[in-house]
Amino acid sequence: MGKLLRKKPADKKKKKKADDDATVGSTESETGEKKIISLTDFSRDKKKQIASKMRTTAVDKPVKPINEKIEKWRQFLREVKVELKKVTWPSRAQTLGSTAVVILLVMIISLFLGLVDAGLNSVIRLVLH
Repeated sequence: MGKLLRKKPADKKKKKKADDDATVGSTESETGEKKIISLTDFSRDKKKQIASKMRTTAVDKPVKPINEKIEKWRQFLREVKVELKKVTWPSRAQTLGSTAVVILLVMIISLFLGLVDAGLNSVIRLVLH
């Protein structure tokens, strides 16, 4: 299939794309626009400055006070408690019945797989000898 061609407005200009391999990342200018910075455009010193600037901006986060964190945890635990009250829990008889079914199925499947393993083991021994 061919590409669909769209007419672009005259006021918008084409932006140059830098090679993906040479791109360090993007930085935000004072106007809020993001600019792509290419390693091919700068000298080694400039590259180091940009890389260190990007690392520091990515790491710097405002530290929240301990009280806010504790309050968030309390709120989370309150919400968990409310949600757990909405759960319909199974009765003791339902739990025991489901557990018995699971244990029985595990035993049946393990017996089947053991028999298949033993059968294949004996067939391979006959073939090799």
